[in-house]
Amino acid sequence: MAAAHPGRETSHELPLAFAGAVMSKNIVKVIEVLAESPKSWEDAAAKAVAAAQKSLRDVKSIYIKDFSAEVAEGKIVNYRITAKLSFKLE
Repeated sequence: MAAAHPGRETSHELPLAFAGAVMSKNIVKVIEVLAESPKSWEDAAAKAVAAAQKSLRDVKSIYIKDFSAEVAEGKIVNYRITAKLSFKLE
């Protein structure tokens, strides 16, 4: 059988970099959510996590992708975030 790469034999074994490595059986899913708060961006993030916890189990992290705000009469009236939440699949 011809080698897939010249000078290297083909093998179905894991590369040496993976030899002895423990592979995790945990799978994490990432979703994107929108949240808002009249108080702050931090409060909007806390609301996003609290809302997600109602229907998801084991939320692991939040990554804030984008910040925005609603302005009325020259003042911020709503702080908005677009965030990515990760949670463990069962």
